[in-house]
Amino acid sequence: MEKDIAIRRALWCSVAFNLMGALMFLFPEGPLGRLVGMPVPVPPLYNSTVALFIVLFGVAYAWLARSPVIDRASVAFGAIGKASFFFLVLSFWISGAAPGLMVLAASGDLMFAAFFARWLLFKE
Repeated sequence: MEKDIAIRRALWCSVAFNLMGALMFLFPEGPLGRLVGMPVPVPPLYNSTVALFIVLFGVAYAWLARSPVIDRASVAFGAIGKASFFFLVLSFWISGAAPGLMVLAASGDLMFAAFFARWLLFKE
């Protein structure tokens, strides 16, 4: 378990990152949403659903971080999800449908995805 300390810390940081992201989507007119230029108004069902899934991923990261053995498939799924979200936001920014600050915010997901992928590739 000692050897997995770095991935466990990254998973816990990802939990906090996801909670902030969920707040941004749940309250797009709030300070975090305004900071990155979230579109408003948003039908409550849509932003609540997105926030729910972000929280569920956060719960999964917390579960993984507390597990005696970290499931590699779950880390891979997290890496794919985080990288996919970043590239989705990036593609919307390229098409002019998302603000640049949203790409900057989503770059945290890309960093977590890279860390997770590195752990998967180079874990002893």
